Amino acid sequence: MNDQVKDQKRQEVKMLNRKLLEMTGVRNVESFDSEEFLLETVLGFLTIKGQNLHIKHLSLEQGLVAIEGLVHSLTYLDGNAHAKSKGLLGKLFK
Repeated sequence: MNDQVKDQKRQEVKMLNRKLLEMTGVRNVESFDSEEFLLETVLGFLTIKGQNLHIKHLSLEQGLVAIEGLVHSLTYLDGNAHAKSKGLLGKLFK
C-alpha cells in the first residue's frame, strides 16, 4: 500500500480569503502577470486568474508556490500540455 501512495501524484491547494493561495506539487511557472499565472503542476497545467497577483514565495525544488492578490479562478487545462500552452498563448496574443 505504501508503494501505491508513493506512485500517486499529490497536490495540496490552500486559499485564505481569496487573497493568499499556497500550493504544493508545482513543477514550473510557465508565465505570469498581475492578472494571470500559468503553472505546470504534477496534475497538469493550471491557470490562476485574478487581480494584483504576485508571487510571495516560490521553491521549485520543493514544489511550493504562494501567490498573493485577489483570486478569481483556478482552472486545470486538460489534454496535451504542449497544445494547451500554445492555445493559451494564442488567446493572449489575439
